[in-house]
Amino acid sequence: MLVLLPPSETKQPGGEGPPLDLAALTAPQLTPVRAQLVDALVALSADVPAARAALGLSAKQDDEIARNAALRTSPTLPAIERYTGVLYDALDVRSLTRAQRARAATRLAVGSALFGVVRAGDPVPAYRLSAGSALPGLPTLRSLWKPALTDVLTATGELVVDLRSGAYAELAPVPDAVTVQVLSERPDGTRAVVSHFNKAHKGRLARLLATTTAEPDSVVRLRALLRRNGLHVEHPGGSELVLVVPADAVTR
Repeated sequence: MLVLLPPSETKQPGGEGPPLDLAALTAPQLTPVRAQLVDALVALSADVPAARAALGLSAKQDDEIARNAALRTSPTLPAIERYTGVLYDALDVRSLTRAQRARAATRLAVGSALFGVVRAGDPVPAYRLSAGSALPGLPTLRSLWKPALTDVLTATGELVVDLRSGAYAELAPVPDAVTVQVLSERPDGTRAVVSHFNKAHKGRLARLLATTTAEPDSVVRLRALLRRNGLHVEHPGGSELVLVVPADAVTR
């Protein structure tokens, strides 16, 4: 089972790992696109006003541009520790046991505008590039990533659970991947789509999938696994699952 997570705009700074080695990342066949984007991002960072415009940043975020300028020389962290925010707080990899962390390393991957996809243990530097960004002189990120990355993600032979947000899923759609929608249910039975706090629920879901000893190989078996673990999960058809949470649990 491969669980695809969205990245975060914010990144944990610093690190203790060696500088970026693109050839050492998962899926080395993506190295040419990765190198092209890294080169473009480093070059763009030499022109701070242009970088602000291309990346949608303000002057208060110039430190993000400085990080991009140092992409090839700055220290790295395992990808699962580099990304931060609501989803990663709920995933809470630092609290996993050694055995759980080893299992998570084989199952978790993060979609990335810069690297396409990285496995949990891949060493990456802090950077700033969003799925919707447009780098001067290059095609769209979707045009660059879709041909190679879709093949990588569909060739794993694993059940893919795609928890990426829409913009990142569009970079490289994975046919037949299991997707999860989070709905809140009020006491009167009415439901609404959970927006911001769906990240927390998906983080908890990812933690469960990363640490379970079960190996579901279909959407039906995945649903059964989640229900055995106390989640209210519905299967309306196809490869979509719906996670239903009480309205009063949405912000927890």
